[in-house]
Amino acid sequence: MKLILIGFGVVGQGFAEILRDKGLELQRKHNFAAQIIGVVTVSKGTLYHSSGLEIPSLLEAAAGGSFDNYPTQPGLRRDLTAGDMIGAREADALVEVSPTNLETAQPALEYCHQALDAGLHLTLANKGPVALDYANLRAKARDKGVQMRYEATVMAGTPTMHLAEDALAGCAIRSARGILNGTTNYILTQMETGMSYDDALAQAQELGYAETDPRGDVEGWDAAGKLLILGNALFGRSFALADLDVSGITKISAGDITAAKAAGQRYKLIASVTPAGGSVKATRLPLDDPLASVGGSTNAITLETDLMGDITLIGAGAGKLETGYAILSDLMAIKRTAH
Repeated sequence: MKLILIGFGVVGQGFAEILRDKGLELQRKHNFAAQIIGVVTVSKGTLYHSSGLEIPSLLEAAAGGSFDNYPTQPGLRRDLTAGDMIGAREADALVEVSPTNLETAQPALEYCHQALDAGLHLTLANKGPVALDYANLRAKARDKGVQMRYEATVMAGTPTMHLAEDALAGCAIRSARGILNGTTNYILTQMETGMSYDDALAQAQELGYAETDPRGDVEGWDAAGKLLILGNALFGRSFALADLDVSGITKISAGDITAAKAAGQRYKLIASVTPAGGSVKATRLPLDDPLASVGGSTNAITLETDLMGDITLIGAGAGKLETGYAILSDLMAIKRTAH
């Protein structure tokens, strides 16, 4: 598969590292081989070569902060836009791993539509396009006979969407509820040990779990974006952020944690969605709830089904290689099922 990557930050580089380190094994065991032929970034520049870019050199240049350091070779282009690369129709798939914009999903959304119009498959780690324009993207992919996959948008490489859409095909999913943000889960876990909210947040920032501006995590908006994707994909609903009841963990005090513990309960930031609507809020769970035992930065989701009852999936919800793997798993699924 020939690939164009939009973005080459943590996730894009994690995916490239997997191709570099496991390429021969993937080809031998799974008959899967991928070439990155184009990369578009805002800060590092752009690169395109129809015969494929050298991944070690690509990663080395990215580590130096600029694709200017990528070695020149015959046929290499440094001046093409994303639209130029897509329009060349030499790629098989577009990989959207640029930063998420939950207000307009742009410019990623435009690239996604361009790719589908050009007959490219699409896989995303960027939540914006799937959260805000799922129905149109899905319809266009069907019309063009290509696939759109987005495993990385919900729980990184933990196979949430593969479970819901493939493994549980034939089941009706009635609801989904989960811990979809590792930053808040880490903070709440640390608060149970007696740490204050401020100290737990500072530690999460030091460890790289939380951004310098953590509001998207601690106020619930990151989990809400993932909830939009679940509502779209599982129930065919076009929820907007304004339709969701969203709050975070900023008002949870040490006293609240202590009171929950005394009652045999534990606070978790729970994102839940049904066909009727969704919410993100700090919730006291009984200790026998499967989600209550999920600590640290780990994510988890419980799917309520008609034939299998409740199924809970626990795993990493973030991480360089973990999210990079989600891109790989989507591309391998496309290869297995594309006609």
